[in-house]
Amino acid sequence: MWPNGTSPGPCFRPTNITLEERRLIASPWFAASFCLVGLASNLLALSVLAGARQGSSHARSSFLTFLCGLVLTDFMGLLVTGVIVVSQHAILFDWHAVDPSCRLCQFMGVIMVFFGLCPLLLGAAMASERYLGITRPFSRPTVASQRRAWATVGLVWASALALGLLPLLGVGRYTVQYPGSWCFLTLGAQPGDVAFGLLFTLLGSFSVGLSFLLNTISVATLCHVYHGQEAAQQRPRDCEVEMMAQLMGIMVVASFCWMPLLVFIAQTVLRSPPAMSPTGQLSRATEQQLLIYLRVATWNQILDPWVYILFRRAVIRRLHPRLSARPRSLSLQPQLTQRRTVQ
Repeated sequence: MWPNGTSPGPCFRPTNITLEERRLIASPWFAASFCLVGLASNLLALSVLAGARQGSSHARSSFLTFLCGLVLTDFMGLLVTGVIVVSQHAILFDWHAVDPSCRLCQFMGVIMVFFGLCPLLLGAAMASERYLGITRPFSRPTVASQRRAWATVGLVWASALALGLLPLLGVGRYTVQYPGSWCFLTLGAQPGDVAFGLLFTLLGSFSVGLSFLLNTISVATLCHVYHGQEAAQQRPRDCEVEMMAQLMGIMVVASFCWMPLLVFIAQTVLRSPPAMSPTGQLSRATEQQLLIYLRVATWNQILDPWVYILFRRAVIRRLHPRLSARPRSLSLQPQLTQRRTVQ
């Protein structure tokens, strides 16, 4: 039943939760601490990135550009969503009274989809960049690599934003989710909800799968070159190991944080009979599962910067001193040139 007998806006679904239950679930101190830790971690990573960009090679400069875009995305995602969630947890406002036109809910739904997809898409873009840099070093102009990297980051942002705006155009819906502190796509059985949920899931899963495939090929190529090449040439081994270690770490974090939520969304919208009742109500167990998987997914924004901070060459050398003990450098170019000559 809705307050004062008013009809709900399009973003509201019937939920059975009391104010006391919301107080127990929605802790403003936990939400604020979570956001502060994430923001501080991303700021630290940005400061380390600013120092690392000075004097870096073309290939590494392009990779650091992608990392900068990823960290900026995670930082802004925590900042924007954190302001809304912490405010709601602090004062426990009634969303129906504060946002009867559902504009705030639609805005939060867009940014949740946007900041959720961007890390996955950027991870796939970084994997593609390293794959081309390792297996096709002659196919990319080095002068424009950094500019092209920023253009790719912008294209990823635009693609994620375009997908997030689809519910505003009638494909899918954003609704207030349990316990009433956030908005996200609707896990309903309507064609638009199913189409948008599957599109979000397939795009995210495809990005993770593409990252896994390209990173596997890149690592296999590096291992083959490092064990088979005798001459010391241009690119340092430590640099290649560092970039691939960071990229593999980002991929593993994204997989563990996001795949449970993506699989859950696909299973729920395809469930028969539908998980959502004709009135728009989900079972308490389904709502709680969605909340848990969403909280796991948000850890991605905190762990991403630490992957870069901990998987730097200085840290890798401390853990594996043999990497710094080798005076020679390695390059993929001579071996690839030799292959072309033989052919």
